[in-house]
Order: sequence, then structure tokens, then C-alpha cells
Amino acid sequence: MSTLDNTSLKLPKENPGAEDFLPLLGTDYVELYVGNAKQAAHYYISAWGFQPLAYAGLETGLKDRVSYVLQQDKIRLVLTSPLKSGGPINKHIDAHGDGVKVIALWVDDATHSYNETTARGAKAYMKPNRVKDENGEVVFSGIHTYGETVHVFVERTNYQGVFLPGYVKWDPRYKAPSVGLKYIDHMVGNVGWNEMDKWCKFYEEVMGFAQLISFDDKDISTEYTALMSKVMSNGNGRIKFPINEPAEGRKKSQIEEYIEFYNGAGVQHIALATDNIIETVTALRNRGVEFLTVPPSYYEDVLDRVGEIDENLAPLKELSILIDRDEEGYLLQIFTKPILDRPTMFIEIIQRKGAKSFGKGNFKALFEAIEREQESRGTL
Repeated sequence: MSTLDNTSLKLPKENPGAEDFLPLLGTDYVELYVGNAKQAAHYYISAWGFQPLAYAGLETGLKDRVSYVLQQDKIRLVLTSPLKSGGPINKHIDAHGDGVKVIALWVDDATHSYNETTARGAKAYMKPNRVKDENGEVVFSGIHTYGETVHVFVERTNYQGVFLPGYVKWDPRYKAPSVGLKYIDHMVGNVGWNEMDKWCKFYEEVMGFAQLISFDDKDISTEYTALMSKVMSNGNGRIKFPINEPAEGRKKSQIEEYIEFYNGAGVQHIALATDNIIETVTALRNRGVEFLTVPPSYYEDVLDRVGEIDENLAPLKELSILIDRDEEGYLLQIFTKPILDRPTMFIEIIQRKGAKSFGKGNFKALFEAIEREQESRGTL
């Protein structure tokens, strides 16, 4: 049974500017198209502490694809690979490499969500579709967003199965302990030159989001590269989508590198929340996950900038965890190196101690760390 409650929630409004006419109750799952779902699942179990949940493939009647579903607290990943040559999944992987195809959003009414968004200009991806099995029924619908990324609306109020109709419980012998990841804090999309405002307008007008914060090239720049970003959020604050675009710089920015290797717009990173970032990152490093590092000098004056924190500075310095503060509190964050062969998608680990922001004070140190990696790849 899912850890998401299958009941309608009256959630408090955190983003007063959002119309929130859908409304959205949370992220249901994130589906990645990958070249080898079985091996990718082993990686996310072994390195990231996800637990096996469900499976669909030849044994369940699928002929063209196989999917493994993994879960850690409220985070669900679906890893999908094609079983035959040709077809849309193959084309997606050929164009983009492994990457996020579906950001599925949990809703009370998938038909209403489809009607509201398509009436406001969204391009239809999936008309409302009711799917049943012995455990109940789920209603799906979907719309296109930036690049080839899609949002699927999932209405699961009347479903009691392990994941979705067509999936069976997946319970292999091997499981690795959780690393303490709790939920998806935000998901970042990279779009092309001068496309940020277009897609922010899409989320505002089509989905009822409002802008939380914006960063221009003065905020997010180094000696060599720059980008711009705006953070869009729904009304209850459970869904946050920062949208990045390149900005003029002396050398090629990380956004340009992403778009070159991903072959267009797509999901750049998924930020996963934890209640103890030191324990989580220590466990991940011990399992082979590689993180960006910052020079020791970052920590010489960081407490002068952010003030008093609950944690000891020494383990944060040892792990290269970044610290920032806003009016509400502070946050701790760290970013992996790309987790795929192409320098595209990565993961952020974040622990919020009251802060609602996204680490603006860390941008320079972070981007310099990314540039060092770009230089080693010869793509700066």
C-alpha cells in the first residue's frame, strides 16, 4: 500500500499568489526512461537505499517495456526500459540518454486536472483513462511540458494495490537499508535560451502556480559562466519547479552543457529532503555516490554569513555540505556529480531548518565546483 494517503486533503496555502485550481496533493512518482531498468534498479537500491516495491513486464502481460518501482518514504521512482527495438522509449533514450520522462502529480480528480489545464492551453499527452484491476481503479491523464517531459495526473482514491493496476509486488531477496531520504523537495528543469519566462508563464497560466523567487545572472554567475532561474510553486507548496535558462558568460555554462548532451530541455536535478543530512550523505558516500566538493576556505567565514547553526561545522566541512540562511531559518545542501554517463541529471540532498529558499548564498561556490567538473570533461 502506498505511503501517500488516498484521501482528499485540505492543505494550507503557502504560496498566496497561486490560483491552485487543480489542486495538486503531491508528487506521485517520477518515471525515468533508462537503457537497463534491472541494473538501474540495483543501483538505486544499493547506493541510494530505495526499497523494491512493484514490477511490470513480460510476466504481467507487457510486451514492449519493463518497469521497476522503488520507494523511500514518500519518494517513488519508476525505472522503465524498452523490450524491443524502435518505439518511443528507444527514441527517448537515444536522444537524451537515461532521463526523466514523467513527473506524475497526485490529484483528487485527474479528469478535472486534464480539463482545466488543456482548456488553458496545455498540449494533451493522455486523455483521462480509467484503469482497473482486482485492487480498485486509478484514473490517469496527462499534458506535455518543456522538452519531452510530461506531467501525468494520478487519481488513486479508489485504489488499494501495491502501486498501480498492472503492477505486482516486487520483493527480491536483496534489499539495502534506507539512507533517510523523505520526500521530493523540488525538481529543476533546464530550458533553452530565452525560454525561462515562457515556461514560467505556462506553469502560472496553465497550472495555477505562482513565482516564489527569481535569480538573475548577477545572482548565479562566476568569472566564466552564468544562468538565470525562477522558482514556480503551487499553492500548498508541495510542488516546486525551478526553471533555469542559460545566460551570457565567457565560457559554456552548465545549462548549455546539459542541453547539448541531453539534446534539449529536460529535468536537470531532483532535490531529495532528509532530516539528517550528515547521516544521509555519509551513508551515500560510503556506498559510492560521488558529490561535488568545495574548497576548505568556504568554511572559514561561513558562520559569519549564516550565523549560529545546530550542527558541528567539522562534519559539514568534511562532507562539503553547504549552508545558507534566509528570513525563515537555514538550510544544508549538497549536490552529486552527474549520476548518469552523460553530464546531465544529478541529485541534490537538502535539509531545511526553517528556510524556504534555495541556497542563493551558495551559488558561487556551487557553480565554481561545477565548472571544475566541466573543465575535467573538456566542456567548459
